[in-house]
Amino acid sequence: MIPEHYQLTLVPKTRLHMGICGSIAAYKALDLSRSFQRLGFQVGATLTQSGAQFITPLSLTALGLDPVYNELFAPDDQVYAHLEPGQNSRTFLVAPASANTMAKMAGGLADTMLSCQLLAAPCPIVVAPAMNPNLWEAEATRENVHRLMQRENIHVIPPDSGLVACGETGSGRLASQPELLWNTVRHMTCFDLQGYRLLLTLGPTREFWDPVRFWTNPSSGKMGAAMALTAWLRGAEVHCVSGPHDQWLPKDISQTSVTSAREMYEACTDLWPTADIGCLCGAVCDFRPETCAEQKFKKDTHQGRLTIPFVSNPDILRTLGEHKRPDQLLIGFAAESENDYEALARKKIATKNLDCIVANCITQRDTGFDASKNTVTVYFSDGRTHPLPSMTKADVSWKIWDLICTK
Repeated sequence: MIPEHYQLTLVPKTRLHMGICGSIAAYKALDLSRSFQRLGFQVGATLTQSGAQFITPLSLTALGLDPVYNELFAPDDQVYAHLEPGQNSRTFLVAPASANTMAKMAGGLADTMLSCQLLAAPCPIVVAPAMNPNLWEAEATRENVHRLMQRENIHVIPPDSGLVACGETGSGRLASQPELLWNTVRHMTCFDLQGYRLLLTLGPTREFWDPVRFWTNPSSGKMGAAMALTAWLRGAEVHCVSGPHDQWLPKDISQTSVTSAREMYEACTDLWPTADIGCLCGAVCDFRPETCAEQKFKKDTHQGRLTIPFVSNPDILRTLGEHKRPDQLLIGFAAESENDYEALARKKIATKNLDCIVANCITQRDTGFDASKNTVTVYFSDGRTHPLPSMTKADVSWKIWDLICTK
């Protein structure tokens, strides 16, 4: 299931074709195909003879996949079925991919419907192996995988490690559904951020005032995670400096985990010189307790009242703006409680040397902190203003990157 804040509206009716080989993991292709459909893709599939021992063509057809292929010598109305997926699909996903099918791909064999379609397909091909660890670690399999990875249009998603169906433990489990889903989507989108290195902050910070209690805010990291995911989908090299959060991100996105605002400050200032774009979505605590007690505060020692002095945390956005080079782009986020927040946004652009700022009102219902949707306005340093309606945070993020890329 795709989390609601990651629900992304892409080009409707775009075609994806799936190849499904003989593996117990074949059953996972059914749920995976539904996830692609929820994103608006049309999905077709080809089952190998071995794959059809685990799931049937009827199962795929019943889920709305069309066309569905199986035999190499198809009926007369499918005389060119070996060419059709490559001609009409944006991407070809083979999941699960067996050792046998990968060997055929590496050697250029075309003796089955799937191997023939893959050989003839000019579109990007995503290969997700799933097999017994001994098969995966076999020298011949490793050589075949290496050969496939040298080809420009083939991307291999390595299997996960763990317990496999036969009871053995090792590498061979089909990669997780989110990894398969989003790595495939990445090869179906524009790569207009390719070559850019993105520094992004997400999530809250926590400021401890004793060993068990801290000062923080309700940020879930959903907006920052959506900005990171969509930038990565568009080809950017993304490094997140992440406060405490539980959002899923692709393995290709690097993360530096921090807790306090000062830790986030140090990580960001270290990474900023090598970044092309800074996007600070993190909800940083502006203040922290002046000291952190070594022992837990006891209620009975404070006579019903506890006073904790606070001091200011370093301003990460202002510091990056002060050290911003002409070739760098800096994006801020502002969560405001006033409905008329344009003046505040414009002031932050000027005082913090920003290229743009994304502002939203946190008092609006069903948007902002921990919500799956957001309603924002994007303000640019050149005076442009772009209000965006309430959308999922992934759709908001995609629109923001559209604006950035056309700036």
